[in-house]
Amino acid sequence: MVGSIDCMHWEWKNCPTPWKGQYSRGSRKPTIVLEAVASQDLWIWHAFFGPPGTLNDINVLERSSVFDDILEDRAPRVTYVVNGRQYNMAYYLTDGTYPNWATFIQSITLLRGRKAKLFAQFQEACRKDVERAFGVLQARFAIVKNPALF
Repeated sequence: MVGSIDCMHWEWKNCPTPWKGQYSRGSRKPTIVLEAVASQDLWIWHAFFGPPGTLNDINVLERSSVFDDILEDRAPRVTYVVNGRQYNMAYYLTDGTYPNWATFIQSITLLRGRKAKLFAQFQEACRKDVERAFGVLQARFAIVKNPALF
């Protein structure tokens, strides 16, 4: 696993009036979207600020360079064994909003048995690494915690 991927919508308090339509989601306040991949030790492997008009995580994913590190062999080496078979393909833990691609692993939805339930709990705990990284960014840097100024 490279890490957990998710997006954070950061409110832009003093967005210039001509730009508000580009950065707003419906009738809400303007936001800037930060896509990040974080590991358990809070290392952020990838960060991408979505351009104007990106309304959700999928739109940001389509424009980001998250797969460039894997394609250009800059991502960390990943090897793991499942059912006795070794794999070396990097993957990201995601929530349910991401597409069903081989590089995105989502939590188990149909839990059958105690082992599956325990595995899902550990997997969901690991997926929260990116949420924890967002929390640390907001706590340590006022520019991320508070609404953005122009």
